[in-house]
Amino acid sequence: MIETYKLLLGKYDSQVALKLPLYLSDDHHTRGNSRKLLVKRCHYDLRKYFFSNRIINIWNSLPDSVLMADTVNQFKNRLDK
Repeated sequence: MIETYKLLLGKYDSQVALKLPLYLSDDHHTRGNSRKLLVKRCHYDLRKYFFSNRIINIWNSLPDSVLMADTVNQFKNRLDK
């Protein structure tokens, strides 16, 4: 979750960072947190087990108070609680 947080907030250099196909939801009337990720459909089982697909359900289940942390250390502390 920490690496996902860093990737989404641009904490890594964009030229060297791993390019994950993560898309923020445009729908502002969703339940849960305000930084939900959209689930992409997979036609083959191989794609289903990629890192980018496995983290989406876990990320979307986090409360908004955890995701709105200003720093990585705040995110870690709130995630542990």
